[in-house]
Amino acid sequence: MSQTYYLRASASAQRLNKAVGWLARHGVSLMGSAELSVRGRKSGQPQRIPVNTHTFEGERYLVSARGHSQWVRNMRAAGGGELRLGRKVSRFTAVEIPDDAEKARIIRAYLERWGWEVNQYFQGVTAKSTDAELLAAGPDHPVFRITVTD
Repeated sequence: MSQTYYLRASASAQRLNKAVGWLARHGVSLMGSAELSVRGRKSGQPQRIPVNTHTFEGERYLVSARGHSQWVRNMRAAGGGELRLGRKVSRFTAVEIPDDAEKARIIRAYLERWGWEVNQYFQGVTAKSTDAELLAAGPDHPVFRITVTD
């Protein structure tokens, strides 16, 4: 496991993401999906990708199943972004969660909710994995606590 783990989306996954993003922009959420928009760290232009926000113990999170992706790097630089579902746009700030027991609990809950969709990206780690396995997977899967500002 490394700080540079990233699993690039296949061509079919990219097409699916494009369709899910289009639906979110037009007000249709598939199982809680929304479109994330975050300012590009190099271009300064908004970068958009569909995401599944995750609620855990009353807080909202974004979990990067694919690892240290472009949206993760942009989020670190921007410190926040927007979630869009149709005309509803929620601006938020984001704080990255450190690799600790709290993050492992968030990932476990995320896998309980979204594992059917994302288990393939967690290299054998599932919601039923041990605490030690979840802690070991943590560095490969950035997690951000998001706070809606408007």
